[in-house]
Amino acid sequence: MTCRRGVVPLLAVLLAAGCTSSEPQKPPVALVTRTTVSEVVEAPATVGARATATLTAPASGTVTRLYVQDGDTVKKGQILARIGSPQARQQLSAAREADRQAARPVSFGGAGGAPVSVRLPRPRLPGSLDAHVARSFAEARKAARSIGDRAARTRLLAAIDAAEKRQRAQRRALGEVLDGLARSLDKTLSQMSGQVSAGMSGLSASMASLRAASRSQTRAAVRAAEQTVDALVVRAPFGGVVTLGGASSAVGGAGLGALVSQLPAGLASQAGAAAAAPAGRSGGTIATGVPVAAGDPIVTVTDVSVLTLSADVDETDVLLVRRGTPAEVEFDAVTGATYTGSVTGVGVTPKEGATGGVSYPVRLRLGRGAYDDGGAAPAPKPGMSAVVRLAVRRSENATAVPASAIVTSGRETIVWAVRGGRAERRAVRLGAQGDAVVEILSGVSPGERVVVKGADAVRPGQSLS
Repeated sequence: MTCRRGVVPLLAVLLAAGCTSSEPQKPPVALVTRTTVSEVVEAPATVGARATATLTAPASGTVTRLYVQDGDTVKKGQILARIGSPQARQQLSAAREADRQAARPVSFGGAGGAPVSVRLPRPRLPGSLDAHVARSFAEARKAARSIGDRAARTRLLAAIDAAEKRQRAQRRALGEVLDGLARSLDKTLSQMSGQVSAGMSGLSASMASLRAASRSQTRAAVRAAEQTVDALVVRAPFGGVVTLGGASSAVGGAGLGALVSQLPAGLASQAGAAAAAPAGRSGGTIATGVPVAAGDPIVTVTDVSVLTLSADVDETDVLLVRRGTPAEVEFDAVTGATYTGSVTGVGVTPKEGATGGVSYPVRLRLGRGAYDDGGAAPAPKPGMSAVVRLAVRRSENATAVPASAIVTSGRETIVWAVRGGRAERRAVRLGAQGDAVVEILSGVSPGERVVVKGADAVRPGQSLS
């Protein structure tokens, strides 16, 4: 019905009433088609380098020579700086002297370290006693022979002979006693000598073990001191781009600035002033002649030959991400450019989000970028933020409907199909879910029509023709 202007007011009112009394507008429908459906997961990410190493001062000293400046490209093994440290060289000399002292041998026992033996003199009768007894018997016989009475002289000489015989027997018995005593002493002393030698050998072995342990410690101290002195010549561990001082200072400052900017105006000014105040030695300046302490960062080398991305993927999507999943990457710093990427690993350590959910780290390898007109885009720098779009699923020639046709009803997913001019409720199973179209694995077939707008208000049997 068409309403025209210039008609009398009454007729206009009647016609208006006729227009408003017409049937409600039918919801639009669309055909179920076959097409390619790509499901994409978006996640925030940060650029990272292949490797980053911050080289620190091994000992207190002074920067005697600096060979590089910020932004210089260096090769592996190239000398970056030299540090003078008398303290480190004195420690090396002391360690070497201690090692020489520990290397000196310590011997126990006899000359040349021979086992210690114990000896006592053999018990014997003095030879002068035997001579004295012999002289006494000779004098007694001489005196007996001078007696004139023959019978008395004979008896006396016989008595002297008998006494001398008994004395010889006693002498032999005493000799046997002394020999037995000597043998007993020799045996006892031999046992004692063996025990003493064994004790001294054990002591020598223990001292040798202690000496070896001490030498091991002094050698380790020498090696550590030598490494410290060698490290006074700072060399690049790998090729890359140089940043004087620590690499974390610039990134930390940027992150702190972002946090400060979110504070109220009064607090932001105070926090900004505190953040700007330098901490430590000259705000971390590295230059020739500057004193440094052990552990102070001297140079940071960053290998940018391969750039990576670290993305935080929500728990509802991370199970769809696999190694090799392709991705498109965009940077705020490079407007109008798109970069390629691919997943190299999916982490399992959760990270709590601000809204209570968790995300998981996903590592990607960053490829080349191009502007919309096909021109090459510049390589981003480590620390830049990005948005990655992971193509987690792609279905070719898939049965698909517009995403607006999908309605969630409890635990079911449904669409409203047109059958005989009326709405029919169909439970469907979804596959890849793109932004505009969704893959349907079961429930509808290509060529059928489904409601694509206002589907949540459709009722069973509603007229759709």
